[in-house]
Amino acid sequence: MKIVDIKKRLPDTDKVTVNLGLVDLAQMDLLVEEGFYTNRTDFVRTAVRNLLQQHAEEIRQTVLRKRYVTGLQRYSRAELERVVAAGEQLEIHVLGLVTIEDDVPPKLAQAAIASLRVLGAFVASAAVRDALADRLHT
Repeated sequence: MKIVDIKKRLPDTDKVTVNLGLVDLAQMDLLVEEGFYTNRTDFVRTAVRNLLQQHAEEIRQTVLRKRYVTGLQRYSRAELERVVAAGEQLEIHVLGLVTIEDDVPPKLAQAAIASLRVLGAFVASAAVRDALADRLHT
């Protein structure tokens, strides 16, 4: 999970480092040289997308089984206040991006959120991240 300070802009992509054998790398470079891919990054992105598509059903089943929400989840002060007023707590499981608005005080976040599991990125103020540290599952 990528943790981002609320004041910083969340990048559209994130860097992954991969070590490849020389023969695999040479074959990739050959395909790039022959025009099948524009560059190494294009090759790797295509390979990743193809593998994700190949495992789409397994991903779907896991998301359902673990009750993940896919995409963007944004929590405002008003929404978290409603949760606390109802005597409830949220168990947040997201495959994507979770944002807790910058006007949410740490004590409110603690009162409203029982657990937080994010596969992707988590954007919140440093104070809210610290307040939820014991509930944040990586």
